[in-house]
Amino acid sequence: MKIAFYAPLKSPSDPTPSGDRRMAGLIRAALRVGGHDPILASEFRSFEGKGDPTVQAAIRVRARLELQRTLAQLARQKPALWFTYHLYYKAPDWLGPEIARRLDIPYVVAEPAHAPKRAAGPWAASHAAVEEALRQADAALCLTSLDRACVAPLLRNSDRLFDLPPFLDPRLYASAGGERARHRRDLAVETGLSTEKHWLLAVGMMREGPKLASFRELAEATTHLPGEDWRLIVVGDGPARAHVAAAFAGDPRVVFVGRRDEADLRRFYAAADVAVWPAVHEAYGMALLEAAAAGTPVVAGRVRGVPDVIVDGVTGFLAEPGRPADLARKVRDLLDDDDLRSMLGRQAAAFVARERNLDAAAERLDAALARARRR
Repeated sequence: MKIAFYAPLKSPSDPTPSGDRRMAGLIRAALRVGGHDPILASEFRSFEGKGDPTVQAAIRVRARLELQRTLAQLARQKPALWFTYHLYYKAPDWLGPEIARRLDIPYVVAEPAHAPKRAAGPWAASHAAVEEALRQADAALCLTSLDRACVAPLLRNSDRLFDLPPFLDPRLYASAGGERARHRRDLAVETGLSTEKHWLLAVGMMREGPKLASFRELAEATTHLPGEDWRLIVVGDGPARAHVAAAFAGDPRVVFVGRRDEADLRRFYAAADVAVWPAVHEAYGMALLEAAAAGTPVVAGRVRGVPDVIVDGVTGFLAEPGRPADLARKVRDLLDDDDLRSMLGRQAAAFVARERNLDAAAERLDAALARARRR
């Protein structure tokens, strides 16, 4: 089935890496596994992050022009369904609902978010657009239990709600995990790190807002993690890099390696002993799932959708939000127990390989699309 695919927050072809772009690409891959043809309907970005009505109005004007262009294009391509990935009050879908009505095709959304507190205020119009889109949706696929609870009341009936837990293609991560010793040796040469130390790994974009808040909380957690038996490897870059570096106050146990591509990231995941991330306001954390897929146990904040990615006590540990000392204590528990660390790592890789793979996602997607088309 030909599907018109659209991501209003960030196109899967956007050059800037992020978890959002990653998941958009993975959903398209899972649709292909299911035998579908997800064509990119538009690269129009509706995101407005500051609550500026003037900017929002300008986006609406551009959206009307883009709607006409996209409609003309799709009239020739004849998709059987419209699929929007990740709409929320800062990035509403100004295209999909209207185009689906005009072409008389089902309208499906994945990773929708609904925040009732935004009904008034600077994003009120965008919030209303999200509500309208959800009421029209023939199927809504939620990636976390938190989103499910907020989205369900807006759907016309409960059988339009489907679960699509975060997923990836675990094969490359499992392959990297199988060569842990080699990756560890190679990275030790490249970074100057000692293989005699425990390696902690933090992966995140360095930008203002929740990401910077996570790095600052992580920096505080390291002050509760005494000793010289560990090193923290920080992967990532961005406009807030100076602030991130300042948060760690020149701690020699912290090593910054900059932004890395996916192949390099898999080596770091595989080589690390523990992945750690406070996950301040994190939707769910693709980097956490990637680390687990490589067989590395994770310690993360018990925040929003993170429990949908990390199974506490099975694939890692969840720490209480806003308590860096608790994060550090759980990291220390893993560093001090080689058997526990190995067991959680094995269980993490098995969990992802069994339940969070492309085939499982393709089945969930296909069930939702079939139900939407029957309507």
